[in-house]
Amino acid sequence: MTVQNPRRVPGRPRSFDERQALEKAIRVFRSQGYDGVTIDDLVVGMGVGRPSLYSVFGDKRAIFLRALRAYGEEKGALAAKALFAPETVRDSLSGFLKHAVESATEEGSAPGCLIVCVAPLVDDADVRQFAQDAAAAATAQVERRFRDGIREGELPDNFPAAARAIQVMDLGRGLTMRAQMGAPRKMLLRDAEDAVDLVLPPTGSTTAGG
Repeated sequence: MTVQNPRRVPGRPRSFDERQALEKAIRVFRSQGYDGVTIDDLVVGMGVGRPSLYSVFGDKRAIFLRALRAYGEEKGALAAKALFAPETVRDSLSGFLKHAVESATEEGSAPGCLIVCVAPLVDDADVRQFAQDAAAAATAQVERRFRDGIREGELPDNFPAAARAIQVMDLGRGLTMRAQMGAPRKMLLRDAEDAVDLVLPPTGSTTAGG
């Protein structure tokens, strides 16, 4: 007589979607910062029981790092699309800065940005490194877009692409911080459009001396 092994009982399926739970964690951290958030806040905000929260996501620091990476990937992809989809440098820059405003004022989330407004206040080497790397990557993308414009003859050969890329990032951070302080979206979108003229040479100035 052959003795058959008993059938394995599958583990209990998760009652939550991991990605959606992270998105909820992002909203919690955006609205309350990092230091002001407790595990109880995350349990309620993410809709995940305490045992599952620890087993799947870890402690508050681990959750924040995962939320930060997920947020950075999503927002970074959208920012790149806004920067590289338009045909002209002017439209690219306008779209990039407007995206910063729209992201910082999105409905259903606290104003501001997890990377620009929350992460810099966290006293953690990994968080600080992530924020620095994200800023460097975004700056490099803006510089690349400017160099594309130089190569295509849309910008003058002597256009300071690296310096202007840093300036664009500073403008984007400024718009984001103003959103966090309560400036209305309509005003910020208008200011984002006006900021383009601070960075680009006058229209039609594409000569080496322009």
